[in-house]
Amino acid sequence: MKRILVCFIFTLSFVFCSAQNPRIITLQEQEPETNPVILSRISEWQDLKFGFFAHWGIYACEQLVESWSVCNEEWIDRKGANYEDYKRWYFDLNKKFNPQNFDAGKWADAARECGMKYFVFTTKHHDGFCLFDSKETDYSVAGKDCPYSKNENNDIVRQVVDAFRTRGFWTGLYFSKADWHNENYWSPLWATADRNVNYDINKYPLKWQRFCEFTYNQIDEITHNYGDIDILWLDGGWVRPQWSISTDEVRSWLGAYKMVQDINMPLLAEIARRGNEDMIIVDRSVGGKYENYRTPEQSVPDEPLDYPWETCMTMGDSWSYVKNDNYKSTNTLIHILIDVVCKGGNFLLNVGPDENGNLPPVAVQRMKEIGEWMNVNGEAIYNTRPVSPYKSGNICFTAGKKGENFALILISDSVQLQNEYTFSFSKELKAGKKRILGCKQKATLKKSVGGYTLTFTEKDLKAIKEKHAIVVAL
Repeated sequence: MKRILVCFIFTLSFVFCSAQNPRIITLQEQEPETNPVILSRISEWQDLKFGFFAHWGIYACEQLVESWSVCNEEWIDRKGANYEDYKRWYFDLNKKFNPQNFDAGKWADAARECGMKYFVFTTKHHDGFCLFDSKETDYSVAGKDCPYSKNENNDIVRQVVDAFRTRGFWTGLYFSKADWHNENYWSPLWATADRNVNYDINKYPLKWQRFCEFTYNQIDEITHNYGDIDILWLDGGWVRPQWSISTDEVRSWLGAYKMVQDINMPLLAEIARRGNEDMIIVDRSVGGKYENYRTPEQSVPDEPLDYPWETCMTMGDSWSYVKNDNYKSTNTLIHILIDVVCKGGNFLLNVGPDENGNLPPVAVQRMKEIGEWMNVNGEAIYNTRPVSPYKSGNICFTAGKKGENFALILISDSVQLQNEYTFSFSKELKAGKKRILGCKQKATLKKSVGGYTLTFTEKDLKAIKEKHAIVVAL
């Protein structure tokens, strides 16, 4: 019945969204969200601060960069392979996907031990392979060509959602709006010149209609088959309306045909939020009402931003699993987390599971060590907001919701804890002895010409054992 309803809504709306009869675009969808229910939910999400991201799919079978090697763009290296032969080989990787060691509970336990509070999982990347049992395609973990389909619990998304939800995590599902395996996006009738739809939507509007309907039905599946979903994290930013194409970078994404691929986000959001009106939607890079928070990738802004945001970043160099990847040190990861949080953002840290469903041991070790630090110092991370001057040298500042202020002093091999720190601060602070999280020692805060001076005695410095960063409750 639900599928029939989705198709009915689609049919009614299509007269407004086909290329020949452009849908009516309102100013409302071009402006940020104003619904107090969703804004309240975003504020709750901002309290979580630290999340787990997992890129997983058929690309793990061959340790490939997630999906992109099948895309025909100049920057992609296939080591001299013929493109059409490579594409056929790649799309057949579903016949190899059979993760024998997959245990979603182990992932969730590692993330919980790390101190993470929410997760985002790739239900379907650009290559179109679904990690859920979709009624729209056999190109999935439940499809007969995939050996994992013989597993009694072959819906991987269900296993992941259940495991993380029972451990108290917010549930987030990644979904690519593009689908390179779908014949109504990359039609076999024409060459695939780049990442975009490979035909003229104006000439073949019914083909685009079929793709939109396919997408709506899959969105309906992932947002209604697994209980209430907290975050719908949409990728494939080249699938977007005309009004959002405003920069040279975005225009370059449209590739050879410069084709505007308006998938009708108001309708998609309506379907996703049916019965779950406070779901956060992240239509990445598009802006407007359906990008409830922004997601700078592999970077941390230099300054606090005046809108909700999340740095999404890999623990190694790759989003997907690569043997012997170059993993960031625990010290670096904790410093990034602190840098993000002091500027008002959330940190979504990605780990790519291998072809058998294992999290790489080095990643698990990093997560354990981050968790040890968070167990002591999480008070200065969770439920905080930025406070000026945000960051001064190797000191970061956060403010708790109950009026507490924290100084997070970064420690590394090259920057050790010093006897004295002078800083300005936007609020009036009370001088005196100040608590150091996780130890009996106290720092001394005094007013000074530069604002405030925080001092540690030599005895205190020798007694403080915390690595990576110490936190002083100002």
